[in-house]
This record gives sequence, C-alpha cells and structure tokens, in this order.
Amino acid sequence: MARAKQELGAAAGLYERDFCLWAEQQAGLLRRGVVESLDLANLADEIDDLSVRARRAVKSNLVVVLMHLLKHQFQPRRRSRSWRATILEHRQRLRDEFRTSPSLQGHAREIFDEAYADARARAAVETGLHEEVFPASVPYTLDQALDPAFLPD
Repeated sequence: MARAKQELGAAAGLYERDFCLWAEQQAGLLRRGVVESLDLANLADEIDDLSVRARRAVKSNLVVVLMHLLKHQFQPRRRSRSWRATILEHRQRLRDEFRTSPSLQGHAREIFDEAYADARARAAVETGLHEEVFPASVPYTLDQALDPAFLPD
C-alpha cells in the first residue's frame, strides 16, 4: 500500500514536470491493468479536457465556415479560391469530427447561433464592413453550412 501511494505521488509530480512522459506511463499502466498505480485524478481531468477540446474545435471550425460564407455572400467581387478552399477544409474537419464523435453534431446544433454571432463579428473585422450589414440571425442552416455544394449567392 505504501508503494502504491509513493507511485501515485511520483506520477502526480511527473504530470507537472513532463506531461508527455506522464501520459505514456499512464497508458502503459492502463494497458497492463495496473489500476492501483494510475494517477486517477489527473487522468479524469485529462479525459474531461479531451471533450472540451473537441467541442472547442467544433465551434472554431463552424465559426470559420460561417465567416467565409458571409464573406462570400457579402463581398461577391472579392470571392476567391482561397475562401472556397478554407470553407472546404473546415467543413471536412467538421465531417471528420462528427464521424468519430457523432454526439458533436448535437453540440454543433446547440452552439450554432453563438458560432454565427462570433463569425459575424469576425467577418465585419475582416471585411471592414459594419456588423449591421450582416444578418442579425443566422441566414443558413447547419445542414447548409456543412454541405460541400452550398455557397450563398
């Protein structure tokens, strides 16, 4: 029992000093089934953080897609392959996230309006247009935003 507590203390210290080494050691312990030596508190925090990061990535990618859709719609003379490539890249990132974690699509629906508000503000800054030029509420559906063939006129 004393050895297990000592190992836990060492693992917690390693977590602070060298995260990658700590993670490798924790993965090894899990694979071997050495549960009593796991740094459970930090493992739980890291698992929670994985979900938070995935949710942040969904919002970030949605903001980029929506911002570029707005730019495409409201600056037709400035449309470029670069904008279309950016829209495609972030749609693909979202598709991949939803494929590996389907629950994230529900998250995307929950934060869609918030993502649009952020995209609207960013589009105003990037275009130099007043924010009021862009619709106050989302002019696209989530399905349109994710549709590889959709571009607003």
